[in-house]
Amino acid sequence: MLARGEASAERVTEVFLGRIATLDDAGPAFNAIIEVNPDALAIARELDRRFAASGAVGPLHGVPVVLKASIDTADRMATSAGSLALARHYARHDAPLVARLRAAGAVLLAKANLSEWANFRSFGSTSGWSSLGGQTRNAYALDRSPCGSSSGSAVAVAARLAPLAVGTETDGSIACPAAVNGVVGVKPTHGLVSTEGIVPVAASQDTAGPLARTAADARLLLETLADPVALARQAPAAPLASFAGLRLGVVRDYAGAGSDAEVDAAYQAWLERLRSAGVELVDPVAGLADGETRAAELEVLLYEFKDGIDRYLSTVTAGPRSLAELIRFNDEHAAEVMPHFGQDIFLAAQRKGPLTDNAYVRALNASRYRLRARLAEAFDRHRLDALVAPANGPAWPIDYTAGDAVTVASSYLAAVSGFPSIVVPATLVRGLPVAFAFVGKPNADMRLLEIAVLFERLRGEFPLPPHVQSTAGSP
Repeated sequence: MLARGEASAERVTEVFLGRIATLDDAGPAFNAIIEVNPDALAIARELDRRFAASGAVGPLHGVPVVLKASIDTADRMATSAGSLALARHYARHDAPLVARLRAAGAVLLAKANLSEWANFRSFGSTSGWSSLGGQTRNAYALDRSPCGSSSGSAVAVAARLAPLAVGTETDGSIACPAAVNGVVGVKPTHGLVSTEGIVPVAASQDTAGPLARTAADARLLLETLADPVALARQAPAAPLASFAGLRLGVVRDYAGAGSDAEVDAAYQAWLERLRSAGVELVDPVAGLADGETRAAELEVLLYEFKDGIDRYLSTVTAGPRSLAELIRFNDEHAAEVMPHFGQDIFLAAQRKGPLTDNAYVRALNASRYRLRARLAEAFDRHRLDALVAPANGPAWPIDYTAGDAVTVASSYLAAVSGFPSIVVPATLVRGLPVAFAFVGKPNADMRLLEIAVLFERLRGEFPLPPHVQSTAGSP
């Protein structure tokens, strides 16, 4: 409608701002949005003026987009990472992905809440909570976790506060929130989307990616976010007419396998549906990751976080200028910043040395390079188009004492290796969304999205969140 001139960017923006006020600030109070862009309507009016003069600005002309609050925008929205420490940090420059959104005609609607510091402050953290934004709530059940760290981005799309959102992931931070909130999430091939201008966790795994209602919407956003040079390396992916001839490798040894009988049953039922639809299943594809790989990953993350956060904080406009200063800020403001959990990850990272340490190099070889080689070998040996695994179990209750209680996860396969992954809602288990993750070969993101489109077609419409379902006029 925007492209045809049947709806103005100003009116569309007004509708979504109204939904934020009705459903996020009031009503069920999802608390997905940490800050609305005070210039959103002005941006929309300027887009309408340009449309009247020369037509649509780009493929996202007039489309509201929500950004995770760890992504730099050179405007009146802070890049806070959810922390009181960066509450007044206003970036001097747009992150490259933000510049591409503006060039595509998007309306930067708001910044989304997140698990503070991208869920890399404490091993006992509660997903979706930040000292600046409070607690984001699951779109399907307000007492359940939205998962993290891109909690607000996923809930914003699930609650129809925006049609598109951008999250970031190091290991599961797009996949898990997308899965437990019943939306599509894409963790791109590492390097496809620039991480410049994003509060970092670990350079070897960090990426930004889309959260959307459908795989087609996610593709449109991914093509906008992607670095043009990296996008040119993507393998050609013509639309798939059917599942016939596709080969999927079935992952059975994902984290939490066997812990939830209903998730196991749903996974098996869907595998049979895929087989009936023409998919060739290689079952199982085992031995991809092990305990040593997972332990080495944590070592890599600690080293890279220390290196990356020191460099990022050295450039901030207001706030701590190093990890050491950040730790001190948290200690001095413990009542506000650490009422539920501490900063043990920060303390562990602060003790790490430079990236030239032998311990770091060994860990990188034992995690990223080992898993990448195993995945590549499995794809080649079995002639696979993708791997498939459950992305999650049903969302757990929000509990500040016990912290997160993740039961099922498979995000590490794509996260550690740098391979692309897309999470697609599959079914409800005990009334809560469960999704499947499809992992593809590097630079086969678009092929993976085509597989996701077929899966959505086979699945049919996914149930809306109850609070959204009961709201008249949902866009």
